[in-house]
Amino acid sequence: QWVYNILEKKAEADRIIHENPDPCDGFVLVPDFKWNQNQLDDLYLIALVQRREVKSLRDLTAEHLPLLRNILREGKEAIMKRFGVPGSQLRIYLHYHPSYYHLHVHFTALGYDAPGISVERAHLLTDVIDNLVLDSAYYQKRALTFALQADKELFKRFQEAGRV
Repeated sequence: QWVYNILEKKAEADRIIHENPDPCDGFVLVPDFKWNQNQLDDLYLIALVQRREVKSLRDLTAEHLPLLRNILREGKEAIMKRFGVPGSQLRIYLHYHPSYYHLHVHFTALGYDAPGISVERAHLLTDVIDNLVLDSAYYQKRALTFALQADKELFKRFQEAGRV
């Protein structure tokens, strides 16, 4: 509901850095709660897509390339304009598994050791775009390795099934 409140401007409207209202290829860029916005060393923003049916990396196909390219281009432009940080100094990625199931893209300062930037979880947006150009169903077909924390429900289910 937090995501929908932002998209509908029922909450945090004053925190929006950039908005593309297109219902298909648009998104809202907001500071992540992990960033206090006082220094750029730990810059951290989130792009929340307008489309509600796209939940995670697994849902993406070539149909979503305009959306992903908008996020990449407009996100970098908005961050440069607002904070003076060039795109070359940003890490732009998606998590798999995400912390919530509404497609979102992370923008962090390149030098910031943000939670979840390891290769077991983070997928660079440029790589995602390239993979979808090569194969529209890449993320439906591809086995994706990910780390599970022992206290997570999914880990417990793997344990119960004798797969850990």
